[in-house]
Amino acid sequence: MNFFVEDLINLPKVRVRSVVREREAIFLQLGFREEEVACPHCGKKTGELNQTRTVRVRDLPISGQLVYLQIPRRQFYCKKCQQYFTEELDFIETGRRFTRRYEEYIYERVIASSVEQVKREEDLSWHQVNGIHQQVYERKKK
Repeated sequence: MNFFVEDLINLPKVRVRSVVREREAIFLQLGFREEEVACPHCGKKTGELNQTRTVRVRDLPISGQLVYLQIPRRQFYCKKCQQYFTEELDFIETGRRFTRRYEEYIYERVIASSVEQVKREEDLSWHQVNGIHQQVYERKKK
């Protein structure tokens, strides 16, 4: 079953460990296919895991239900350059609580309607919707 969900969410290098449905939301516990990552400082691959913490981020809805990804944020230690680093993920910016594609979705919806309308329909605050809109606008400007 998780293979179907993995195809559905279409995130690189990610596997779905579990799916939990609670009321009107789906929670996907994710894991990673690769144990080693390249150090951003020196480029050497390392699997020296220092710590892991789980973050919850909102993703695009599935069948009208809210979707939250529970993502392990892995911090590694590189023995070669003796530095710690947190793994970079293509689908979410560091420190954000929404996937890039969800932010793009909100941005396009605000352009088509308004911050206020998207706020109501997505059950987000005005500041969240406006912040997402500004963030994506700045990203597109670059």
